[in-house]
Amino acid sequence: MADQGRHHDTLTEIRDIVSTSWLYPFKGVYYFLTHREFWPLFQRRLIPLTILSVVVLGFLFTFAYLPQVAFLAIFHGPAAFFNAAILVLGEGQIIIALLFEAFLIDETCVNVFDATLISRGYKDLVSPVRILFHDAPNPVKMLGKPTASAIYSPFSFRQIFECIVFLPINFIPIVGVFFYLLLTGARGGPLHHYRYFKLRGCTRKEKKEEIRKRGWSYTWFGTVALCLQLVPVLSMFFLLSTPIGSALWAVNLEEQKKRVRDADVSVQREAHNQDIGQTVVDEEAPPPYTDDSL
Repeated sequence: MADQGRHHDTLTEIRDIVSTSWLYPFKGVYYFLTHREFWPLFQRRLIPLTILSVVVLGFLFTFAYLPQVAFLAIFHGPAAFFNAAILVLGEGQIIIALLFEAFLIDETCVNVFDATLISRGYKDLVSPVRILFHDAPNPVKMLGKPTASAIYSPFSFRQIFECIVFLPINFIPIVGVFFYLLLTGARGGPLHHYRYFKLRGCTRKEKKEEIRKRGWSYTWFGTVALCLQLVPVLSMFFLLSTPIGSALWAVNLEEQKKRVRDADVSVQREAHNQDIGQTVVDEEAPPPYTDDSL
């Protein structure tokens, strides 16, 4: 059994390396565009957040971009213009992350995540922690008030601090920007499934184990999500569409677990039937031959 467990962990790690988790932020965008019932959730927050994003980035590019280009030119040469843009966008993302809590974005992300689970047939995951109107015409209108703490991604001073600490990595020529995005994405990736772990009632130990097993998958997901949030003007849209992608990924994980459970039940049933068949054969076997004449 221990060998089987280690074999399963090895296969999980291999699947992580070739994971398609990086596609889910894009799947979230497509799912939003093709499901009109989600549009009202975005309309309530998207316009003020887009204005906030434009104001913050406009201020940074006006006053901070050229000084950083001049500084990075010492290390990067002509590439300083591109790397400084990434650096400024990263700084803007940090500032916006500090400000967006005032706009209750997390509440919208929770609604988006829960509505996606419901739309994919996982109402049972959501119903224990919030009121649902089962007669509603679509998953969005089905959402009532949460009956327990509802957080999509907890505000993390540690993550903000690490984003700031990692900024100097951008000074490394050629690969600096890539490593900055990868490290920041690795830290932020698991936070996108915070709500998923809570809905399942995972303990801290169980959550850490799942994050460990899917480490690279969360890194790819978090990195792509971060890159999308660095896109000027559209960053706020991607901030709200990414929870759809994380919910679609959660649905896929639930379906994988269901297939594994069904396979285990099938194997156990087959083994049970074989045991019964063997018992019947043993009971019907004739007694051993004895020669009474001796």
